[in-house]
Amino acid sequence: MSTETAGRPKTALMTEGNIWKTLFFFSVPLILGNLLQQMYNTADSIIVGNCVGSIALAAVGSGTSLIYLLIAFSQGAAVGAGVIVAQHLGSGDRKGVQSAVHTALALAAVLGLLLTAGGIAFSRPLLEKMGSPDEVLPQAARYLQLYSGGMLFNVVYNMAAGILNAAGNSRRSLLYLAAAAVTNIVLDLILIAGLGMGVEGAAIATDVSQAVSCVLALRFLTRVDADYRVELRQLRLERRMALRIITIGLPTGIQNMVISFSNILVQASVNGYGASAIAGFSAYLKVDGFNILPIMSFSMAATTFVGQNYGAGRLDRVKKGMWVTLAMGILYTACTGVLLVLFDRQIIGLFVHDEAVIDCGALAIHYFCPFYFILSILHGLAGTVRGTGRTIPPMLVLLFSLCLFRVAWIELVLPRSFQTIDGIFLLYPVSWAVGAVLMVLYAWKGKWLDDLHAAAGAN
Repeated sequence: MSTETAGRPKTALMTEGNIWKTLFFFSVPLILGNLLQQMYNTADSIIVGNCVGSIALAAVGSGTSLIYLLIAFSQGAAVGAGVIVAQHLGSGDRKGVQSAVHTALALAAVLGLLLTAGGIAFSRPLLEKMGSPDEVLPQAARYLQLYSGGMLFNVVYNMAAGILNAAGNSRRSLLYLAAAAVTNIVLDLILIAGLGMGVEGAAIATDVSQAVSCVLALRFLTRVDADYRVELRQLRLERRMALRIITIGLPTGIQNMVISFSNILVQASVNGYGASAIAGFSAYLKVDGFNILPIMSFSMAATTFVGQNYGAGRLDRVKKGMWVTLAMGILYTACTGVLLVLFDRQIIGLFVHDEAVIDCGALAIHYFCPFYFILSILHGLAGTVRGTGRTIPPMLVLLFSLCLFRVAWIELVLPRSFQTIDGIFLLYPVSWAVGAVLMVLYAWKGKWLDDLHAAAGAN
């Protein structure tokens, strides 16, 4: 359902209409946008691997987990802002929407500047702590420092996209990511293949493409005729609203940071198997994004859908939306899992022609891809619960399964039971299964819909 002013769409509300269609058509632009983002990140790796070599590919890959760590908290803040905006839109509170969007963008600017400074200053020391091989470290440090220079654009864009998605306008995010993808690939070809700039060219191309998507998103938000329109002169950190955003987003931010930290430990373990293993795992992680990002898109769609319906008091739609989200995620991951396993070596071979690297990447595909449906259950339920504002229970489940369990595996199981990289790869599906079981138990037995039940009884 939409509200309109002077014939122009304001906000796509999800409180009415067919749930399958609503979630599907909202999810598709999110999925395509994330896949576009992954595509230009993958293009970096393909062009670097083929034009520069496996050491450069390992350098780009070794910084990936650190990049996720740097932006993890800001992503949590974007989730918190999206939940609040969606709930205010669902309840028709225009003043609350305005307060939320302006505070959210001001918060993103502050976080973006802090992360830019931190990334530039601490990239090399962090890579050294991770045990990056000597032949990889110099290029990895240069890549990460240059990438950090564009962190402000990344953080502000993610917050702007969170606002657009909360308003049901996920197609805009898709358009801006498409523009960024084209920019990134063209610059990759010019800077890496044409000018021979190596990993530096890959980082600069990514920074410029993120700036493009950021500027386009802000331009739209300042011009749209809608309750979530942004007036730049009104950007400020309203203390109460900022605390609400942080309160809801903090558990997700902490969760993201700690999980990213656990992934750094995993990367450090991979580093111990040498440059070929790092390059193979790096190539696989680009493929991994084509599974993970759609799963996260379904989760984000569920959060927005539930946020709006929770704000409108539509308990029936909240529950049905949960089942639809799970069904879509399982169907998608089953299809992609089969395709990736069937064409494993051909896919990894796009990045590099080194057989040892291809062997490692193909091995990862066989350990990961048949089990992504489990991860889709975990994140689908987590996204549903977050939409009600209950962000702590999903945080606890994800922290235990994707962090504490993984750390315990690396410290206790890996040294005693495995002498090869198989032990690291097996860790992932096992930790997904642990998280999915816990999240199912919470969704079944938890109290996450108590407020709506109480409100329904009062009426």
